[in-house]
Amino acid sequence: MPMVALVDCNNFYVSCERVFNPKLEGRPVVVLSNNDGCVVARSNEAKALGIPAGVAAFKIGDLIKSGTVHALSSNYALYGDMSHRIMETLAQFTPEIEVYSIDEAFLNLTGFDPGTVTDYARTIRATVRRWTGVPVSIGVAETKTLAKIANRFAKKSPKSGGVVNLTASPHQERALALTGVGDVWGVGRQYAKFLIRNGVVTALDLRDATDVWVKKHMGIVGLRTVKELRGTPCLSLEQCPPEKKEMCVSRSFGQPVKTRAAMHEAIATYTTRAAEKLRKQRFAAGALMVFMMTNRFRDDPQYANSTVVELPVPTDSTHELIRYALHGTNAIFREGYRFNKAGVILTGLVPRGEIQTDLFCTVDHVGARRLMDALDRVNTRMGPGTLKYAAVGLNQDWQTKFKRRSPRYTTRWDELPVVSK
Repeated sequence: MPMVALVDCNNFYVSCERVFNPKLEGRPVVVLSNNDGCVVARSNEAKALGIPAGVAAFKIGDLIKSGTVHALSSNYALYGDMSHRIMETLAQFTPEIEVYSIDEAFLNLTGFDPGTVTDYARTIRATVRRWTGVPVSIGVAETKTLAKIANRFAKKSPKSGGVVNLTASPHQERALALTGVGDVWGVGRQYAKFLIRNGVVTALDLRDATDVWVKKHMGIVGLRTVKELRGTPCLSLEQCPPEKKEMCVSRSFGQPVKTRAAMHEAIATYTTRAAEKLRKQRFAAGALMVFMMTNRFRDDPQYANSTVVELPVPTDSTHELIRYALHGTNAIFREGYRFNKAGVILTGLVPRGEIQTDLFCTVDHVGARRLMDALDRVNTRMGPGTLKYAAVGLNQDWQTKFKRRSPRYTTRWDELPVVSK
């Protein structure tokens, strides 16, 4: 019998913060987006106060100032590292794992004894909590779509203890009847509206719809979802992530950028970060896009533009990419505007070992590769930004603000937690 487990971290960003700050346990906690603009994660206590996802931070300013709600800036370095540790822990329990997102993973448990798989899932849950401090919920079922539904109940039901197994379960039909069709994995918002208009309100209704009707109105993809609800696996585990086609680094500025020099610094900084990610994943870029925009919510003159720069030979060299990115910046930058956001998108990605060189190219790619390897080794060993290009500037007053960010406990030597007597 096929068996899939979906492991989902509970309120992941908030849970990561609580690992290193236990005083936050039981308190309403929210995590804010870049520049502390809006709420992107909430604890259960914050949800109970009626704080909706995506609400602007200033709208709950009174709750934050009074101390009713504890607000934190996003700490993506911490969240990314904690996610890596959790996935490494899960990999101890099965050779087949699909990392679906920063806080979710599918595990293939096919071949396990159905009578003991629930206990095995509880062991996985306890081990993740003990090794990383992050609570998770686990749903087990015959297919990935059913595992998603099982996980929803594992997360909501206190009786479940964080684990729900719907494999050949007499409760499976009841679970489908209690799941709205809009909450079925793979059913988008517009499809949900259409289905409800046609009397398909729950996951059970969708499961029992005829193949002919589903194929006519939802196509092959919809039929695949329905078969998954019936317990027939149609979605295999993707153990290798799909090949990337582009890579983007963009940010909203902490304060408006008005000068060409400041924009150069920002674009050079984002290009540097993109190039580091490119080398880490062993790709080279064949083209790059530079874009910038003003804040459309302000009563200021508005301007937005982008440009694509084709590279003669794909490269992963930071200084070469910065040179082309600044060329693009000069082409679209306009004086007299207050820019709110900018970014760089690397496209035309090719594996690093499959670069087609140009016979007439004069760039020393071998030397550039050695230089980049040396730069990455130093920054890995000594900390990000130990060696950097002068083009990124020194003060960077435009940088995104993280006024409430907790220390990056697991990735910075100078921010390690200190144990006091």
